[in-house]
Amino acid sequence: MENITAMKTIKDMPEHSRPREKLRERGACALTDEELVAAILGMGTAGVDVRTIARQVAGLIREHKTGLTLDHLLAVPGVGLAKAGQILSAFELARRHLIKDTVTITTASDALPLLADIAGKTQEHFICFSLNGANEVIEKRTVTIGLLDRSQVHPREVFADVIADRAAAVIFAHNHPSGDLNPSDADFKIHEQLAQAAAILGIRVLDHIIVTRNGHYSFQEAGLIK
Repeated sequence: MENITAMKTIKDMPEHSRPREKLRERGACALTDEELVAAILGMGTAGVDVRTIARQVAGLIREHKTGLTLDHLLAVPGVGLAKAGQILSAFELARRHLIKDTVTITTASDALPLLADIAGKTQEHFICFSLNGANEVIEKRTVTIGLLDRSQVHPREVFADVIADRAAAVIFAHNHPSGDLNPSDADFKIHEQLAQAAAILGIRVLDHIIVTRNGHYSFQEAGLIK
């Protein structure tokens, strides 16, 4: 019980130094990474104060960036599903409504940071980026998640939301759980079907990217998209 008694909480801090009060007075940009996490969490748990949790979580964020997962967070003492969900949900909201507004994709390398989350997945994830006329990302969507290395993709599922976005262009991407970067016969067939559908709809296909932990393969860089 001695450790719990001696444990410092946010309430022990001067009011002007507490993360949420500091945010109110000076804005979110004035907070450190640890303070931002503490402001999201609000409080710790029995035996682990929020500042200790925030310090460890902020370290994980700096280490893993977009690769941060639920398992990473659940490994932190004092972080359960509820707190991990708060953090990941805040990240996802920012990704959907803030980060995408500043992302312009002109080459495969520009898209790779947005595909880091699927590179090492054990199931195949098929992703579609909707882009405006300036090649700025409107939305990134997971269209299908397959079993092992098999994912069935239909143009209807891909383009329904793209049309709703009023997108001018798209980029397709998927991972290869096997680690092999070479396109399979199925990849070529799916790409051809999607490219034909895009041509009918008047939507440009900028690239189709395959990612693994070891690198990427770009249809555009390989001269397969003109």
